[in-house]
Amino acid sequence: MASRNQNRAPRSPAKKDIPDDVPFDKRRKIAAGRMLGPTAGARGRQPFVDVNNRQGVSANDACSTEDSECGTVEFTKEEVDALLSEKFKGKKFDTKGKIDQLTDHNKRLKLCIKWFQQVEESHLLEEERLRTSLESAEKKCSAIELEMKEREDELSSTVSELRNNVSSLEDKFAKEESDKLDAIECHKREKDARLAAENLQASLSSNLEKALQEKLAAEKRLASNEDLYKRAQEYNISLQQYNSKLQADLDSTSESLKRVGMEKMTVVENLSTFRGHNKTLQDQLKSLKASLEEAVKQKDTLTNDIKCLREELQQVRNDRERLTSQVHALNAEVEKHREFSGKSCIELDSLIVKTNALEETCSSQREQIRVLDHQLTAANEKLKMADLSAFQTRSEYEEQKRYTSDLQSRLADAELQITEGEKLRKKLHNTILELKGNIRVFCRVRPMLPDDGVGAETTVVSYPTSTEALGRGIDLSQSGQKYPFTFDKVFNHETSQQDVFVEISQLVQSALDGYKVCIFAYGQTGSGKTYTMMGRPEAPEQKGLIPRSLEQIFQASQSLQSQGWKYKMQVSMLEIYNETIRDLLSTHRSSSFDVTRTENGVLGKQYTIKHDANGNTHVSDLTIIDVCSIREISSLLQQAAHSRSVGRTQMNEQSSRSHFVFTLRISGVNESTEQQVQGVLNLIDLAGSERLSRSGATGDRLKETQAINKSLSCLSDVIFALAKKEDHVPFRNSKLTYLLQPCLGGDSKTLMFVNISPDPSSVNESLCSLRFAARVNACEIGIPRRQTTMRPVDSRLSYG
Repeated sequence: MASRNQNRAPRSPAKKDIPDDVPFDKRRKIAAGRMLGPTAGARGRQPFVDVNNRQGVSANDACSTEDSECGTVEFTKEEVDALLSEKFKGKKFDTKGKIDQLTDHNKRLKLCIKWFQQVEESHLLEEERLRTSLESAEKKCSAIELEMKEREDELSSTVSELRNNVSSLEDKFAKEESDKLDAIECHKREKDARLAAENLQASLSSNLEKALQEKLAAEKRLASNEDLYKRAQEYNISLQQYNSKLQADLDSTSESLKRVGMEKMTVVENLSTFRGHNKTLQDQLKSLKASLEEAVKQKDTLTNDIKCLREELQQVRNDRERLTSQVHALNAEVEKHREFSGKSCIELDSLIVKTNALEETCSSQREQIRVLDHQLTAANEKLKMADLSAFQTRSEYEEQKRYTSDLQSRLADAELQITEGEKLRKKLHNTILELKGNIRVFCRVRPMLPDDGVGAETTVVSYPTSTEALGRGIDLSQSGQKYPFTFDKVFNHETSQQDVFVEISQLVQSALDGYKVCIFAYGQTGSGKTYTMMGRPEAPEQKGLIPRSLEQIFQASQSLQSQGWKYKMQVSMLEIYNETIRDLLSTHRSSSFDVTRTENGVLGKQYTIKHDANGNTHVSDLTIIDVCSIREISSLLQQAAHSRSVGRTQMNEQSSRSHFVFTLRISGVNESTEQQVQGVLNLIDLAGSERLSRSGATGDRLKETQAINKSLSCLSDVIFALAKKEDHVPFRNSKLTYLLQPCLGGDSKTLMFVNISPDPSSVNESLCSLRFAARVNACEIGIPRRQTTMRPVDSRLSYG
């Protein structure tokens, strides 16, 4: 009880009724007021200190401490004794006063009894808690005693095992001491082996020093590379600032683009030099790693040598045992000679002398073996130090490797920034071309075929590496003379179909925005025009521009449905064969082509080209099919491919003998804004130009060749007239040029692919194609105009 009273909170200084001489350890309190709030506790506690002094207090005043003010009532031993021995004072016949005193006394007795009961309950709870804690402690002690007994048994067993091991080791040590007596003859070999081990150790230390020197040199090179990278990063930051300034100053776009191109190439050159430095650094790291591996190999060889020494020591021990057996045999023979022959004592003395000398030599050899053991331990310590240094070198190599990976990630970030700058440059370049109204020209070189260049060793096509012409220039060599050309983009023979489509994807997207878009392929026979436009349907990665463009349009139209757009698409396909329009989707076409049919290809149908005032082109009686998915268009493309005119010549196994025109008309309606757009996508695969001397065409093929060359010649005349800005442009000289009139002289976005062959025998045709493409690139056809309206659109199909 005394300890519990000492842990009790001190009395409030506001309780002035408690005498100061009451001992602290005799005070008691109850927790009846713990459930009260802080307000009741702040009012203070009023203990019963002097009962005799409270006889004049009324019963209501005494009870107020129980209900509202007495949050906690405390009693000391003296207070309880005073309460029990209290005597009532008053007048003899003052019954009311006595009754008041009795009620007050009863209330104080009730409070005291309640306090006593609470103290008892707290004592019982504390006793129960102590009992449970004692039981848990006894359980823990019993568990600990069991564990201690088990550990004691284990330790006793281990001690007995250790004693047995010590005894066996002592026996082995005694045997080894006896075995060392016969190791005289092998001392020289062990000494030679020790010298070889020391030489290996010295060479290993020199190699480690060389590796450390190479590591320091690599660190210096890394620091220099880091400085170069910081400079490149600063230059990239300045390039980004310059690009933002370039966007703000669209008035001076052409001059700024030239400067951006020059600065980009300098960054590319710096980046190439940095890659070279990084490559040299990686080579140095590889050499360092090789030297480290060589050091590890030398360490392994040293370990193997030590194992060999131990094996030789074992062999020496075996020899010693053999010599011991021989000594025993000699002793037996001596006894026999002593028994049977009776040799003289002089010979026996000489044998004793020899034995003593042998014992002396064995003792000296024992000392030498002890020295060799010390040297072996020193060599092991040196080997441990070598392992530690190798581990440190390996850790430093890992740090250098992490630093190199960090540099590579920074380099990737710089390349990403350069790629973004290149995208921005392309976007600004396209904007400039749209503002100027020029026809964009892309050049593509097909790969060499097995039949190309037979007997020729020179390459006629090359690509310049200068800053201005990188990715945009091509050089053609003929008779020792080089002809340079520059276009909007040049694709070499290694470019994939996907890379080519990425360059035109934004142009295809313009058709959904309400623009007229025309993409046509031009070039000689066998230069890869049909492969560029159609690709190979059996190989998904070799799909051409037409199927890829249609996939992009359908995907984009589906994504725009969430913005309220609904699109209707119509498809038509035709070919111009011998200046005759043929409907490739007509169900009345026969499987074999009849050249004696009417002028327009099908009896009873007149395919007439008409242009309206809005610049739209219509072909009468042409089959127009509504499409809703890419599968429908794929089946239509296969039908058109089977219906198209192809033939075999000496220049191409399957040569296109007609101009193929694919047209997709897009009508879009936004239900929320009631805006309507009309876009047209024309994808054209022109027939290839060819020389009769090379193609060997005769009969029908000769007529086809003449018609193809005539239409292409008319196309050349139209381009010349547009380049010279003549008043009259001869669009009506050919049905091809008349059909392409809105694309060549209207307000559409037009792109031409010029396909050339790297075959040296086709250099003349390639040169003519490149010259024609250069003239096309210089033509200005006007600024593209978006077709939007708020009224219902015409359902007829137009060609631009």
